[in-house]
Amino acid sequence: MTTFDDRESAFENKFAHDEEMKFRAEARRNKLLGLWAAEKLGLSGDEADAYAREVVKADFEEAGHEDVVRKVAADLGDKSSPEEIRSQMAECLLNAKKQLAEEH
Repeated sequence: MTTFDDRESAFENKFAHDEEMKFRAEARRNKLLGLWAAEKLGLSGDEADAYAREVVKADFEEAGHEDVVRKVAADLGDKSSPEEIRSQMAECLLNAKKQLAEEH
């Protein structure tokens, strides 16, 4: 292999790793958001975990995170607003990234 091939391979590996970490962080963010919403709904234990999994699955409906915002907003009704949910999502993403960094 040439130096160029080595560098190309390194960039490809870094890109793949970065994309995997982004996916994991977003999935963790959605789980944390689901647990936050579950608490607002009065759910705990297994029910809260099941609800958090539903929120994670909701992210696969379309590109972006608005599908998650819509699901949680619909479930919470007047207990929260889409703006508060988006704000909580941002906080959850920071926490998710921190948790993932601590695991490595």
